[in-house]
Amino acid sequence: MPVRSALFGSHNLLSGLPSEYSSRLLTNAPTINLTKGQALFQIGAAGDGCYWLKEGVLKVSITSDKGAERILAILGPGSIVGELAMIDGLPRSASVQALKDSRLTFVSRSNFYECLRDSPELYALLIDTLVARLRHADEEAAAASFLSLKARVARALLQFAKHLGEPTGTPDQLIIRHKLRQEDLAALADVARENASRILSEWRKRKIIIRQSPSVYVIRISRVEREAGVAGKDWRSDLILSLPPAGAAPPSISLPPPAAPAPSTATAQSTGPSLQSKAETER
Repeated sequence: MPVRSALFGSHNLLSGLPSEYSSRLLTNAPTINLTKGQALFQIGAAGDGCYWLKEGVLKVSITSDKGAERILAILGPGSIVGELAMIDGLPRSASVQALKDSRLTFVSRSNFYECLRDSPELYALLIDTLVARLRHADEEAAAASFLSLKARVARALLQFAKHLGEPTGTPDQLIIRHKLRQEDLAALADVARENASRILSEWRKRKIIIRQSPSVYVIRISRVEREAGVAGKDWRSDLILSLPPAGAAPPSISLPPPAAPAPSTATAQSTGPSLQSKAETER
């Protein structure tokens, strides 16, 4: 049995490839550098390949017609971004923006198809990976249906802490040197901003979150874990946050002809109120 690649995280398309093929895809692949706040691509952009995140943190989100944002994921090093375009070649289904300076490697769809043409046995591995991914999504949806509002917000906060948190000199504490917006936590948790604001205000009073400045927060990890219902568990690998977007459909397995790679970048800045409530701001 071929040895699968250890370069990529779990539950993504390229994680099912043997290491010799993943290495081939990355050889001479172009590097993309993003600064904090810069967009990798916007929803609707051409799906000409995927990206391997080597350094940094990315935000994956969609926006409603009324402008409301829903954060689908926070991604750290080792993640694959835009992988479904490798199969169906359809436009991007979400927008991706850097939360920190990031470095990525672009894997073109044309190179991916060259590997498939040279080694047809890879199709079976890809189907295995897609089936595992769909099963994982079903398990997440079932578990998320029982989560309380507090658990959703706590798990969203743990996702930010996982990728943006730094250890302090005090055990059980992480410091986040990043301006967290109530809107971002609410969007990732899939709850109303008012509910997220109320929960965060309660946690500040209980010293679960300590705000040192508008962009510096200290998080009491064990207490957030209890609120999230993951105390004593390894939540850093796969953390269930909320139900997947309504109407989400599994990707098609049909493989159209490859398109020429054309990585694109755009710039977008993140603005909005921080975790501090409006009442605190007025004071």
